Amino acid sequence: MMNKWDIDKRILLLDGAMGTMLQRKGLTESDFRGNRFVNHTVELKGNNDVLCLTQPEIIADVHRQYLEAGADIIETCSFNSQRISQADYNMCDYVIEMNAAAAKIARKIADEFTQKDPSKKRYVAGSVGPTNKMASMSPDVNRPMLRNVSFDDLVESYIEQMTVLIENGVDALLIETVFDTLNAKAALFAAEEAMDKVGKRVKLMLSATIADTAGRLLSGQTPEALLCSVAHANLFSIGLNCSFGAKDLLPYIKKIAKEASCYVSVHPNAGLPNAFGAYDETPESMATQISAFLKEDLINIAGGCCGTTPEHIAAIAKILPQYRPRIPQPQKKELIISGLDVLKI
Repeated sequence: MMNKWDIDKRILLLDGAMGTMLQRKGLTESDFRGNRFVNHTVELKGNNDVLCLTQPEIIADVHRQYLEAGADIIETCSFNSQRISQADYNMCDYVIEMNAAAAKIARKIADEFTQKDPSKKRYVAGSVGPTNKMASMSPDVNRPMLRNVSFDDLVESYIEQMTVLIENGVDALLIETVFDTLNAKAALFAAEEAMDKVGKRVKLMLSATIADTAGRLLSGQTPEALLCSVAHANLFSIGLNCSFGAKDLLPYIKKIAKEASCYVSVHPNAGLPNAFGAYDETPESMATQISAFLKEDLINIAGGCCGTTPEHIAAIAKILPQYRPRIPQPQKKELIISGLDVLKI
């Protein structure tokens, strides 16, 4: 049986935003290129994952700050490290190297902190983003049959990414910011293929993002329908991330927590971005909002997404010991099917 990470005993803390921390550093195009990609033909600024190759110590420093803030789990800087997203930067040939570097950097720093305090093991989740394409919807409203990516395209790209992440020591695969359930199903299928290929099991985590206050993913599903659509997967956890601030995610997490037979996670944004693209939620106010989830025993893993910093994670770390983790729901013996909504028969 796989190690449960003490998740039945306490609520685990995930790290915060990588992009926010990198923006704080004011990196330039030359920083992203480093010495290696000086003559690259496409602008690389904003391609955070390439920093694992050109500025590995900067990535390591971000991981270190989140672990010092109290995080139990850090995510690799590999959110866009698959061929579909990297095609925008003409970086497809470096995908394998990017993922290997991302996993090695995170693994090294996590192990350093575990060695300092063996009573608190630190874990690495391989960050797997949704790509910048949708498998279930057309990019052109006038051509509803059109697709700019196929299920097989996604599976192939994800297997390549996930295989490298597993080979280089991640403890889990975190399929996050899911906005299209078909993309997520491709990632879940690829994860099983990658684990079989490497001959190693890791935890499988999934986290979706709500597109608007109607409470649906961009592809139209409700969180309950998503939960039904991925019920076949051997998930360690399911939850929500990004979207809005914590308080606006509360009603949707309640719905997931009511049904999920696996653990539940939440790592929201620090509120909604303001007119300047910044996030105004302070560490203290965000921790207060997270406490609402904790008081109702809704979650097992908490963390932060866009706009969050080590200060936000440290504030959440202070309140977690006061609360007990959610107990997963027993699996129900009933027929449940889903389209955009759930139908229980």
